[in-house]
Amino acid sequence: MKRASRALRVGLAGLAGLSALLLSGCAQIGYLGQAASGHLRLVGAAQPVERLLQDPALAPELRERLRLSQRIRDFASRELALPDNASYRRYADLGRGAAVWNVVAAPELGLQLKTWCYPVMGCAGYRGFFERAEAEAFAAALRREEGLDVLVYGVPAYSTLGWSWLFGGDPLLNTFIHYPEGELARLVFHELAHQVAYAADDTEFNEAFATAVERLGVQAWLAAEGDAAAREQYRRHQERRERFRALTQDYRAQLQTLYAGPLDEAAKRAAKAELFARLRAEPELQPAYAGWLAGANNASLAIQAAYLGLVPDFEALFERCGRDWPRFYAEVRRLADLPKAQRRQQLSTRSSP
Repeated sequence: MKRASRALRVGLAGLAGLSALLLSGCAQIGYLGQAASGHLRLVGAAQPVERLLQDPALAPELRERLRLSQRIRDFASRELALPDNASYRRYADLGRGAAVWNVVAAPELGLQLKTWCYPVMGCAGYRGFFERAEAEAFAAALRREEGLDVLVYGVPAYSTLGWSWLFGGDPLLNTFIHYPEGELARLVFHELAHQVAYAADDTEFNEAFATAVERLGVQAWLAAEGDAAAREQYRRHQERRERFRALTQDYRAQLQTLYAGPLDEAAKRAAKAELFARLRAEPELQPAYAGWLAGANNASLAIQAAYLGLVPDFEALFERCGRDWPRFYAEVRRLADLPKAQRRQQLSTRSSP
């Protein structure tokens, strides 16, 4: 799941926990506790990269990856105009394979993400937990009580939109530090992009913007800093991702047509089951995406669309801004301040040729 669904990488999963500090009411107390304590444990485990690199006992492979991460981090601010702050200057080994576990949900016969709303950050189409068991229990309740399609997945990192400066910024983690060079650069650029612009109540806008920055950024990184092996490795990853996206987008469109159509619910359920059976049997997606396919449902297709749907608009906007990063960011921040409907209309209009 982690390797197969980079499109599902979550930038804001843990922010729900931080903003929950402002919530009141018994229903939020449990979530508040796990979120606040989980985040504090995570940032408390981090150590400055410079200090770690001075340790002669540091494993050679980790030493190399930490050095690479700092080159990527320097490039992010120097060449991509991403925030120059303490984020990704420290490292923590969490002793687990994910930073948080996200829960996403969609109707049984629909592709609209369920959202949860919080002070400051607004509404988001996912809810993050620092303990997998708690995420699974929450997901089970959604299935049982609301009849939703639900997905639980681990994510390697999340962004606090720069709010963690008191704790030394968002850290590098063992959950992604050993990614291939291009993939490591993608993740760092994506998470830093969330510190540039954020629109409350608009998961699709926020995630597509960060995804566009990561795509454009990694191209610049590999062209300027990557060697032939890194570029070839990234090219193979990208080709595989594009095949995955094209196929899943096609099935998502078929399902959308089905759900909006005239069939009764029983017939829609039968047709849905047939479409997902065909998706899981797609030979082009095996075995690389076997983990994702095993849990594929409306929720997994809906969250994927949230990350990808507006990316072409942002990429076109970047070109219209003369490929000037500060100018591009200023325009995205302007759009983020608009009402949602106006924001979407202007993003589409202003990014059209």
